[in-house]
Amino acid sequence: MSGPRSTPHPGLADRTIPKTIEVAIEDDIAIIHLNRAERRNAINDETVHGLEWVFSSLPASVKAVVLAGRGEHFSAGLDLSEVTETDVAAGIAHSRGWHRAFEAIEYGRVPVVSVLHGAVVGGGLELACSTHIRVAEKSTFYALPEGMRGIFVGGGGSVRISRLIGVSRMQDMMLTGRTYGADEGQAIGLSHYVTEPGEGLAKGIELAHRIARNTQMTNFAVQHILPRIGSIDPVTGLAMEALISSIAQGDPEAKERLRDFLEKRAAKVSHTS
Repeated sequence: MSGPRSTPHPGLADRTIPKTIEVAIEDDIAIIHLNRAERRNAINDETVHGLEWVFSSLPASVKAVVLAGRGEHFSAGLDLSEVTETDVAAGIAHSRGWHRAFEAIEYGRVPVVSVLHGAVVGGGLELACSTHIRVAEKSTFYALPEGMRGIFVGGGGSVRISRLIGVSRMQDMMLTGRTYGADEGQAIGLSHYVTEPGEGLAKGIELAHRIARNTQMTNFAVQHILPRIGSIDPVTGLAMEALISSIAQGDPEAKERLRDFLEKRAAKVSHTS
């Protein structure tokens, strides 16, 4: 997948970004690429630790992120060569490392749009499901081949993937090796948008710029509070909603935007795809 190449940025200069990851800053968005095309962007420890650090160290100017993959695939998942000889204790530590990295994406400072193409398999699907908006090119296919490998998901998939498509569908994928194409994946909730091949990155960047134009308080509420409301009892959720909505509308930038709308300086909502 083509796109912006890595560029240095003062906010990321105090540590070397691993060669398996590329980072470019364009205005107020960061574009991050997995860069192991020769291994179908299989995710190794270097990549996991690099993702955790990069997403935890984004410059203050960045308001949204696009995550994509170089080459013909987004990610074929876990680099199995790194886990064949691990014992139980090492396996737990390995899984928890993935959890920390993907939590830095899902509950990081800014929303993340992932751009998917080719294989989105195993750990690659777990990574994609830690992002907030997913754009899939028509070449995308999804799979969870852990069952045939004798392993189990370890990067948060049992929580995130089952939340998106349901436990029953996830069981089917893991037990039978069932795969889904791009259109099927959108229908069951694995992606939000489907594009023609080669058009995903431009769509992802467009969406990231839309997100970056929102107020930071609203983006925080949608990214951090909304999923937590969905996981608690309704009475507590409604109380939390009342609290965060009052905080959001009390933000000075929100008040200015509301005045602009009421005084007809802001555009009305129209349909966009």
